[in-house]
Amino acid sequence: MRKAILAITVGCLAIPIALMAQSGNVNLPQDKGPSKIDVSSYPAAQQQGYKIFVDKCAKCHTIARPINTSMTALEWSRYVKRMMHKPNSGISDSQGKAIYEFLAYDQEHRKDKNPTAFFKALSDEEIEKLKSSN
Repeated sequence: MRKAILAITVGCLAIPIALMAQSGNVNLPQDKGPSKIDVSSYPAAQQQGYKIFVDKCAKCHTIARPINTSMTALEWSRYVKRMMHKPNSGISDSQGKAIYEFLAYDQEHRKDKNPTAFFKALSDEEIEKLKSSN
């Protein structure tokens, strides 16, 4: 009985720690940029994708992070798939598709036209290094 209580207690403590690690406790350079963009000139489907993106992606990290990161369409595809598989992301296949389409459109129509205004994507190793230095 004591082992069961201990296991439940440890499990309950691990959840908040895991959520903190996924959330905004790590500051990346992208987090310091703007946290919203004006999508009023974007097509309706992309405006809807932006709403889904903000709703879903803000659960685990700042919205500034992807807004200020520049990636290719293929990199965004891989990144969105990776985020979809994170625990508690709650991103369905159709929502993931909408998020990806928004990010790819935004990359092509906003970021690619002004590449010096955005940060490059960081590798997992670079992110881990930043985590350990915070």
